[in-house]
Amino acid sequence: MALKGNLRDFSFSQLLNLISLAKKTGTLEVHGLDKDALLSFKGGKLIYAQNSRADNGLGAILARTNKLTDKQYQVIKDRAENIGDKELGLMLINSNYVTQDEILVSLKQEFVSTANDLFTWAEGIFQFENNIKPSPDKISLLISLENIIIEGSRQLQEKERLEDEIPSLDMALRFTENPGTNIRNVNLSVKEWRVVSFINPKNAMRQIARTTKLTEFEFRRIVYSLIQAGLVEIIRPEGSKPSSPKVSTLPVESTDDQKSLVNRLITRIRSL
Repeated sequence: MALKGNLRDFSFSQLLNLISLAKKTGTLEVHGLDKDALLSFKGGKLIYAQNSRADNGLGAILARTNKLTDKQYQVIKDRAENIGDKELGLMLINSNYVTQDEILVSLKQEFVSTANDLFTWAEGIFQFENNIKPSPDKISLLISLENIIIEGSRQLQEKERLEDEIPSLDMALRFTENPGTNIRNVNLSVKEWRVVSFINPKNAMRQIARTTKLTEFEFRRIVYSLIQAGLVEIIRPEGSKPSSPKVSTLPVESTDDQKSLVNRLITRIRSL
């Protein structure tokens, strides 16, 4: 029988700790408000991960980690559309596109990044199925959960701090009148430049985050760095009126169920 719950009541960090300590093998699915994730484990270690916000094929992962150029990825996508990741990996290695180590490093980076993102989810319905394995055409790794838990906990603390500094993304940004430095002389990343290009008193930060396809955590981190550099400041969007934000939530269990949820989860995952 599957283990089910909500991250609002039982955190992702607690789930990983239990999976690691109990050395569980199986697959965890998490369904959030606007995205989903899937992680598979073997003996308490992470072997595979994917999310619904990106192409999870090997070619796309190698392109995101700059192991393939956009042109190379497009050619591979057109010619190897129905080829599994294992077969595609061998083809790329034999054709000298990438090395085996580059594939493994890229996949590890992708899997860990997917896991780390879950630490920032405020809520999400999860389900752990015992002994469910990834699709046989996917490449599996064996990644210890200890470092993921440590990094994820640090990232969660950073998320909370950023939310304190930038509590609402319904506000806008504008460049400060006397930034003290020319923005052209600032060494910004590609993502930071994308955000900068949309800064306008008429554009709410939430709109910019969606347009640049950044998560709220990624976006807040960039905005905070720009504020700290004295380049931008937060203002109310031009022409807007104060409003009460609508909060979307996932189904809530009864109070009695919530009180005993943690104990029931611990007992269940150890008995799977």
